[in-house]
Amino acid sequence: MFDRPLKILLVSSEVAPFAKTGGLADVAGSLPKALATAGGNVYGGNDVRVAMPRYKQTEGAKYLMDFPVPFGGRIETAIVRHDSIEAEYQGEQRQIPVYMVDNHHYFFRDNIYMYADDAERFTFFCLALLEMLPRLGWQPDIIHCNDWQTGPIPFFIRTKYTKDDFYNRIATVFTIHNLQYQGIFPPDVLSILEVQEDYFTSEQLEFYGSVSYIKMGIMYADVVNTVSRTYAAEIQHPEFGVRMDGLLRKRSADLYGIINGINYHEFNPDKDPRIFRNYNSNSIENKKDNKFALQKELGLPVREVPVLGLVSRLVDQKGLDLLAKIMDELMALDIQFILLGSGDSYYEAQFSSFSQTYPEKMVTRIGFNTVLAQRIYAGADVFLMPSRFEPCGLGQLISMRYGTIPVARATGGLADTVTDYNPVTGSGNGFVFAEYNSRALLDAIYRALKLYGQNPAAWRRLVRAAMEIDYSWARSAVEYLQLYREGIKKLMQWTRSA
Repeated sequence: MFDRPLKILLVSSEVAPFAKTGGLADVAGSLPKALATAGGNVYGGNDVRVAMPRYKQTEGAKYLMDFPVPFGGRIETAIVRHDSIEAEYQGEQRQIPVYMVDNHHYFFRDNIYMYADDAERFTFFCLALLEMLPRLGWQPDIIHCNDWQTGPIPFFIRTKYTKDDFYNRIATVFTIHNLQYQGIFPPDVLSILEVQEDYFTSEQLEFYGSVSYIKMGIMYADVVNTVSRTYAAEIQHPEFGVRMDGLLRKRSADLYGIINGINYHEFNPDKDPRIFRNYNSNSIENKKDNKFALQKELGLPVREVPVLGLVSRLVDQKGLDLLAKIMDELMALDIQFILLGSGDSYYEAQFSSFSQTYPEKMVTRIGFNTVLAQRIYAGADVFLMPSRFEPCGLGQLISMRYGTIPVARATGGLADTVTDYNPVTGSGNGFVFAEYNSRALLDAIYRALKLYGQNPAAWRRLVRAAMEIDYSWARSAVEYLQLYREGIKKLMQWTRSA
């Protein structure tokens, strides 16, 4: 079974560029491209396909088929439309099919999430795509499920379809992108899942008096992973486990961590059209032109001074409380600070106020602007990520790609990707602090600024080292292929013991 390319179906509630609210869409849009080309051989690479709902804002998908789905005591119609995303394989462009499950009642709405019937909407999606597969005449080796919206898929395969030869040969992988989002619903969703009340126990679907869709995925998938090794360890403890730590400890033998990648074609300082001047690890001196142009664009004094950047959602998770406590001390230094993001109104107002107090040193831009984000990654010298927790984090990966050195807390994916600079050996790619407090953050910033100001040659070596680390999806895709094969092994073991 392992001497051939795999047939992989990646399922997600959002996929870039078709529908996006956050980083999940970027993962679901980028990983399939790398999977389609990873481990390429005489068979021509892996057969990778993607499935998602078709939302109101998704345009261009063409009709493929429709069929009735018995659901919730009635018949609902699933309309399947299709589109594709492009991947380059051995110098040629290949199309990765994207199947979109459409139903006017469930998905023709202004937003993707936050509806009272979300449990019903995504249960229908999971059931419809499983019913779609035999109609396509395509049996994947692996269904890769992502976050709570896809939790019913492993559950259905192990319960509803357990005696069907078509489905019981399909292994499932369930990826937790952020354990805080758990898909918790009242017990009456059991009727939507079409199961009896004997499933409403702590050993099955019950979760503190409710039903948790992420628990469904964790319990019934052949293997489970999250988006960094450290986060996979952290969520097995109460501090980060969000009441799932006990279940995750039970599944620890099947729990893995794989760091997300970034798209090295999109995030490439040597060719990025959004920045002011292109550069690479052999022309680092050109990076300063991006800083001066960014200062000018944002109305800051144009001068050689360390520029700190932050591009983030403005929420508690991101450690903004730590940063707020030290802002006055930071602003007393000879630096500039640029912040871009949106989120909680409290943080939006707080950091907007700081920029009004220090207009010559700080700029706050509320909202999100992809062009400005890239210019901050390229133009800043130091990138701040003082997160309380961080399942993976993309900001540090992008900033290092652009030679902007991260100051990061040692948690989750930050701990797996940012290593503390050692002034004796010159090893490391950033400045790391462990304790979640503002003094530890400030000390790490001080260390970065000291190296920047006092040892330009060492700083340049640090920048080059950061730029040359491989955090592309190609690296992560190889690990996912190993994970899929592990999932197939687990399925075979389960099948033999059933």
